[in-house]
Amino acid sequence: MQNDTYKTLDHPGEETLFKEKGSKFYGYAYPVKNEEEVKVILEELKSKHHSARHWCYAWQIGTENPGFRANDDGEPSNSAGMPIYGQIQSFELTNVLVVVVRYFGGTKLGVGGLIQAYKASAQFALEASTLVEKTIDQHFILEFEYKDMSHVMRVIKEKQLNLIEQEMGLTCKIEISVRKGLAEQVIPAFEPLYQVKVSPV
Repeated sequence: MQNDTYKTLDHPGEETLFKEKGSKFYGYAYPVKNEEEVKVILEELKSKHHSARHWCYAWQIGTENPGFRANDDGEPSNSAGMPIYGQIQSFELTNVLVVVVRYFGGTKLGVGGLIQAYKASAQFALEASTLVEKTIDQHFILEFEYKDMSHVMRVIKEKQLNLIEQEMGLTCKIEISVRKGLAEQVIPAFEPLYQVKVSPV
């Protein structure tokens, strides 16, 4: 069976604090679904920590061909964003954003010190979060006449399909989902009900 699960965060994690030679690194981890959510969170953190020096972050979004971005926000190249992204990979997460906000403490840490500090801060932020495993789901639309409703509902119940949305009228339309590994069972399950049209979304 193909791998049809992924790990992400249940909800935003606790704020964490890592200190190194006077510099303070505040770590945050959030579940995100798109770049719009990333922008909103970054704006909120910038207004919360308006006197900080750097707001470095990395995100990974998507389940099958995930995209990612790592941002050093003025720190030396690859000393902040990539160490943060490395922790997202190490925890095997997706649909997640990790931000580390740095207040400069007066002593330069050097590139090696920065890499360690951002890595540790990202690790703390993820350790302070609740990780969950979710399924990658395939969605289908069922279209049928009202008289077939009870048969359709019986198949949905027997196959433990998730009901997402339903529109009832003279003709009915139901959106269902099932974890990807079981998706190929859906169309055959409705074949005996030949008036029911099943379309993958």
